[in-house]
Amino acid sequence: MPADRKVLVTGATGFLGKAVVERLIASGRSVRGAVRAHPGPGAVAVGDLSVDTDWSAALEGVDTVVHCAARAHVLKETAADPLVQFRAVNRDATTALALQAAAAGVRRFIFISSIGVNGAETQGAPFRHDDTPEPHSPYAVSKSEAEGDLHRVAYETRLEIVIIRPPLITGPEPKGNLATLNKVIAKGLPLPFGLANRNRRDLVSRETLCDLIDVVIDHPAAAGQTFLVSDGAPVSTRTLLEQMAAAQGRALTLLPVPTALLALPLKLIGKGAMASQLFGDLEVDIAHTRRTLNWSPPVS
Repeated sequence: MPADRKVLVTGATGFLGKAVVERLIASGRSVRGAVRAHPGPGAVAVGDLSVDTDWSAALEGVDTVVHCAARAHVLKETAADPLVQFRAVNRDATTALALQAAAAGVRRFIFISSIGVNGAETQGAPFRHDDTPEPHSPYAVSKSEAEGDLHRVAYETRLEIVIIRPPLITGPEPKGNLATLNKVIAKGLPLPFGLANRNRRDLVSRETLCDLIDVVIDHPAAAGQTFLVSDGAPVSTRTLLEQMAAAQGRALTLLPVPTALLALPLKLIGKGAMASQLFGDLEVDIAHTRRTLNWSPPVS
């Protein structure tokens, strides 16, 4: 990439976007962050994401867009129709950005999607990059539809599209359900997950995901591809909690409650997705990513 061509990272102050900016700067890249408001050095404010967002200032001189910004981790949904809200931000605003990027001469557009596009849970075989999408939630539906729109933009323009579907992203100060579990562990409260040691869930650290993003910015074989990513070592819920407690330097008390007794009440109150995340399998086949990019996860 020419030294005077920038990488635009959207959601640059978010859980992932901030780490991407730091990684790309450390790699010697010229980076511009896009934020909602109050931009700091090297950043541009674009306001709320919508089809009407004006990206012209942010896109000036940009070679590659890494689109991390999204509507996600809504633990207490207040929207009357969540799918409408997810589509507005994750699909429609993304498509609008891609069209403006193509018009501005951007070469490559990297979209951080979600493994939820593949489905909620694996049954014996891991998810693959070429599986038929089976999005399981409004969030995943919006990401899947955005992927389709981006491929159409690529077909109609010269914009190169790269899609990355991460599973749950781990790291300091996590979001969503991991943040809730972190708080419980910090308080020293017992958790009823002592027997949740047989499920297998692939995760991805921010370090691994940022490393892959850095690679696909320039890799000639990445254009037009969908990549699944993980740390390559699935863990059980119990192991994950033990690792989280160790990271905090906290003692962990796990009660030996049968997982079936925990999953059933969650399903009865409409929290089936949470039960799946806690006790189900979600394995990811990253062989295509490894082979295409000659890449391996740097963090186990």
